[in-house]
Amino acid sequence: MPDVFGPLMTWLHQVFILQFDGWVMLGFVAQFFFTMRFLVQWLASERAKRSVVPIAFWFFSLFGGSLLLIYAIVRRDPVFIAGQAMGLFIYIRNIWLIANERKAAMTKVD
Repeated sequence: MPDVFGPLMTWLHQVFILQFDGWVMLGFVAQFFFTMRFLVQWLASERAKRSVVPIAFWFFSLFGGSLLLIYAIVRRDPVFIAGQAMGLFIYIRNIWLIANERKAAMTKVD
């Protein structure tokens, strides 16, 4: 019977152990923050019983996306760089729109 697990274990060791360094750790931390945005959005929607996108979603997106962009630049991955860089514009713009909306609401109260 052929050894199927040997090559798989070798590959896993090479990918997750041998090349592990500070940049890979940054990539995992960045991915954690990027993933947290989905958890925050899901929990807010479950509480409201409708689809909700809280401001924390956009801040997790911005922070995680920025760290992932740094990671992609260090790894020199053009697809990853382009994808994360484009996303940052969307995250910043949404935070800007929310800030303007809150500022307008505060002005109306006064």
